[in-house]
Amino acid sequence: MADHQEASVTLPSDPASVSVARTYVADILAEWGLPRNSEVADTVRLIVSELTTNAVQHTFGQSPTFTVDLALDRDELLRIGVTDSHPRFPKRLPAAVQQDNGRGMVIIRWLTAEYGGKVSVRPTREGGKTVAIELPWTTRVQSVAAGGQQEP
Repeated sequence: MADHQEASVTLPSDPASVSVARTYVADILAEWGLPRNSEVADTVRLIVSELTTNAVQHTFGQSPTFTVDLALDRDELLRIGVTDSHPRFPKRLPAAVQQDNGRGMVIIRWLTAEYGGKVSVRPTREGGKTVAIELPWTTRVQSVAAGGQQEP
């Protein structure tokens, strides 16, 4: 595999784009060697669903599109970022707030941490933001591909 691989897709900020983004990411990761039926692939699809849903729902019509960028460095580090043109950063809700939604970032942070990764939010030059995750690649893929249990 190459030292560095990248892929990107820009989609309209429409609820139907969430499924398109999830499928796109799954297809790219399968091309890069991540088994589609692995636990980590399911987790990444859920994270992408949450990130893209946030880009659609919380930009209040101020971001006509969002972009999903993927990068794999030296078969070690997977980066996935979702960029929109709305300037407001995601806010963490207090634990006491009872809502049916608004927990996307909590889910993203928890799932990313479970796999030894990290979440970042950074402004873009154009005035928007990118919410990104980084996950270790090699260890998880090898343990899942070998059919073994993932180590804690």
